[in-house]
Amino acid sequence: MVNPITDICWACVLPITIGAAPVAPGKTADTTNFPSPVCACPAPPPVFVRIGVAVGYWEPIRLIDVTKEPFCFVGIGGKKIDPGIPLGSGGDPEVGAGTELNPATWNVHWYQYPVFSLLSLVMDVLCVENTQNFDIAYITEIDPLWQDDELSFVLSPESILFGNLIAQAACAADCLSASVWLPLDPLFWCSGCQGSMYPMNGKVITHNTSIQSSALVVSRMVYKMHRETFLPITSGPEAICAAIPSPMIKKSQYRTQLTVPVPTIDPLLGCNPLGKATMFWESFREIPVQGEDFNYLLWRKRNCCVTVAP
Repeated sequence: MVNPITDICWACVLPITIGAAPVAPGKTADTTNFPSPVCACPAPPPVFVRIGVAVGYWEPIRLIDVTKEPFCFVGIGGKKIDPGIPLGSGGDPEVGAGTELNPATWNVHWYQYPVFSLLSLVMDVLCVENTQNFDIAYITEIDPLWQDDELSFVLSPESILFGNLIAQAACAADCLSASVWLPLDPLFWCSGCQGSMYPMNGKVITHNTSIQSSALVVSRMVYKMHRETFLPITSGPEAICAAIPSPMIKKSQYRTQLTVPVPTIDPLLGCNPLGKATMFWESFREIPVQGEDFNYLLWRKRNCCVTVAP
């Protein structure tokens, strides 16, 4: 199982900022923070306004299995469940009789993983998720929208606008930006160097390596969670008082860290923006036979107003 002490890159929590000033600088890129160290947010009567300190940091929030074997829960020690029915079969691409390359297919398991709450590392009740439970919250084996390209179109009808060479060529700029700094949020249909966010499912036609392919599926799953309103926007000056529900992903507020089979605990290898080129960190991260399924830890940027006075 993922060990919260040894398998998590705790340097990924950095930088920590007060206002726009880093009080604990990190080695990786950061998003835009609230410009002032002092913030004011609405409050219920009779207070009406609460005054606080504008804090920014990165928090680990989810574990994400990416697996070829249905109902194999990589993040909890590879436990397997046999439902008795053939759901969600996956695998690597294989060259058929012709020249067409079949896509890689993956399933995803989405775990609630509020590490700060579980370890009692709580700064302010308004700055952490309101859950303290580890839980398997979503599995794609039973999601018909994940198993079928046409059904996944229900969640992303706009994808028809980006299935052309011009839109996909723009992803080269997102690839470069994500690899040297942060991904480009306006290019929401791109997952940087990994390919397209669409279709919003586990079929990857642009499969090169399993790490590259699984990283793309993680990006798609995060986007899917936004589209289904399970994830809000928590970063930037606009989110200082409260998280903002959004069906569109804000790619720059997320980082991923591989935890299984080989944890990436170095911040330069482990704190990877969505769409960053995997060639920088994927070497020796896949083990033949016993380590061909993966688990990622999802980090999210949090800007919040830590109350110091009513």
